[in-house]
Amino acid sequence: MAASLSSRLLKGIANLQAVRSSRLTSASVYQNGMMRFSSTVPSDSDTHDDFKPTQKVSPDSTDSLKDIVENDVKDNPVMIYMKGVPESPQCGFSSLAVRVLQQYNVPISSRNILEDQELKNAVKSFSHWPTFPQIFIKGEFIGGSDIILNMHKEGELEQRLKDVSGNQD
Repeated sequence: MAASLSSRLLKGIANLQAVRSSRLTSASVYQNGMMRFSSTVPSDSDTHDDFKPTQKVSPDSTDSLKDIVENDVKDNPVMIYMKGVPESPQCGFSSLAVRVLQQYNVPISSRNILEDQELKNAVKSFSHWPTFPQIFIKGEFIGGSDIILNMHKEGELEQRLKDVSGNQD
């Protein structure tokens, strides 16, 4: 009975005419009854820019992404590539790294690697390290949350951060 009902349902769906909307979505029905939807963005003048797709980084080449990472590391005494942002980490390891770094009252610069897969890959390529978070101090790749935590426990992190501006210890 259930097989018969589901068979009739699938046949009914397959016989539906494809629904088209020139403004938001279009759908096509495949042979097996599955539908494929695609979104389109209208070019109407009344569509607000906030709802139009944006390009995060120019797709010209990975060299530009490499330059972004190099500049981040060079220009920021403490740079962390993480899942989320320091105010709202999106994983436990990123949260741990931020909490440890915040113990030293140093300015923390960051990029959320969840927002841009290409940037995430560029950071991995730059550091030759596969996991996140990735922490750089004074232009040097240090490692992830486990390494930062160990350096904190051993007193090494305090030495690395002692002349970073903003440190009040």
